[in-house]
Amino acid sequence: MRKSIITIALLMSVAGAAQAQYRGRGGNVSLGLKAGASLTSFVGPDAKNFFNSRFGFNAGIFANIGLTRLIAFQPEVLYSQKGAKTNTVDVKYRLHYVDVPLAFHVNTDGFFFEAGPQVGFLVAAKYQAGSTSTDITPGYKSIDFGYLAGLGYQLKHGLGAGLRYNGAFTNFSKSSVNGNMTTQPRQRNSAFQLYATYSFN
Repeated sequence: MRKSIITIALLMSVAGAAQAQYRGRGGNVSLGLKAGASLTSFVGPDAKNFFNSRFGFNAGIFANIGLTRLIAFQPEVLYSQKGAKTNTVDVKYRLHYVDVPLAFHVNTDGFFFEAGPQVGFLVAAKYQAGSTSTDITPGYKSIDFGYLAGLGYQLKHGLGAGLRYNGAFTNFSKSSVNGNMTTQPRQRNSAFQLYATYSFN
């Protein structure tokens, strides 16, 4: 948790410094809020045909920093719910992350395409079977490396909206050791996010 707090503080400091510097040159930088719904699941060889999607929530802040007339850099700090449910019994998984996307935007008249890397810091993980909930955080990796791609409409001031896909490069479960055998579950996070934004310039 300390790592995630330090990372968030550093990103916000960089965004603030970039905003002051760019405005000093007459540039255009905006800060904003965003929130929306997520459709999440688990993917990978060990998740295939076993999990179904479940809905979640995402919300956070961002800084949109214009690099050129067409290109912008948008670092974000988001609370993001991820997880899945099994397709055979009443079992659900809920993973809570602080995500730090580093998105690059290609803009044209407010419309944008985006892509970039993302790192997620696990806050908590729950396993729910019926009405019973169990903390399974120790069994999951604290950091999740991934990527994003999406599109949307966003001006430097006012309302906007977007659709984004978040994928993961790394498996989220920790490996287990049984004698001389190490087992690594091959399961990764997957999320579609539909969100609204409001920018302040």
